Amino acid sequence: MSNSRDNQILILKKEGLYCPAGDFYVDPRGQVKRALITHAHSDHARSGHENYLCSDSCRPLLQIRVGQKNKIESIPFGTKQTIQDAIVSFHPAGHILGSSQIRIEVRGRVWVVSGDYKPQADRTCEPFELVSCHGFISECTFGLPVYRWQPEEEIYDQINRWWKHNKDSGQGSLVFAYSLGKAQRIVAGLDPSIGLIYAHSAVHPFLEHYQNAGISLPEIKKIEKDTVIANGMVIAPPAVEDSSWMKKFRGVKRGFASGWMAIRGPRRRKNIDRGFVLSDHADWPGLIDVITGTGAEVVKLTHGNGDALSRFLGEKGINASVLNESSFREEELD
Repeated sequence: MSNSRDNQILILKKEGLYCPAGDFYVDPRGQVKRALITHAHSDHARSGHENYLCSDSCRPLLQIRVGQKNKIESIPFGTKQTIQDAIVSFHPAGHILGSSQIRIEVRGRVWVVSGDYKPQADRTCEPFELVSCHGFISECTFGLPVYRWQPEEEIYDQINRWWKHNKDSGQGSLVFAYSLGKAQRIVAGLDPSIGLIYAHSAVHPFLEHYQNAGISLPEIKKIEKDTVIANGMVIAPPAVEDSSWMKKFRGVKRGFASGWMAIRGPRRRKNIDRGFVLSDHADWPGLIDVITGTGAEVVKLTHGNGDALSRFLGEKGINASVLNESSFREEELD
């Protein structure tokens, strides 16, 4: 059951989640004085804030995202830092390198903001850490029972076998994957003995920081104006799918790596030859395991199919509801 003291921990304002006790926001929109950032994806890490705080391994990625001139501070995972009347710490979310859940403690009550997270194994980021709390704000991007992931090694095998088949048929291969996180994850699982690996220029700025974090990646070549990929593999962000950049890859077999490939509709709508079900978010069992594992008395769901998941959790006796971000109205999360 909720506690009135939780009202002092998080409030939903038009800029996003706000902690009055610490006078900071988590992954805010617009421009604010102090922003705590869960990870460096652009829908969570926006430019224009006066001060940023993130995990140590997120910092170099965040600098690329928002610019070197911004005031960005970082702390190691698990280290507690006092901000006015709040105690905060960052804990691995398993989404991408440096991704964090943010633990916020005020007068003995603890809420955790999950950001995006994934409890499944991933060789390219820190493993997910379960954090006990009184209140949990959980993403639920794939909050329907149809979403159930296979181990990443099985997906790597599918991609490599597809690539080799294309090569044996005299064709190149291209996989669309988001430039930060998904691209590095796919590259880490590619078999370089099959052929050369290329990446779009949007992917390259992040590679050095993954390697500095001790993540093993095969050699990745830049695509120049006169590059001929022959039977190689290209990794490119989905944003270039319909751009002039793709003209040089006519006749190349196209793949798409995403959790959305688990259902038939998106596979049909995409102009692709093969879909690979590889997600950096929790699947249905993962969401349930994490939410119940936190021991949270109150759960707020965001970024996805919250209605179905909140009903399921309610049947298990968990006080769960959808956090209505679209309304931009101020509400206390109790």
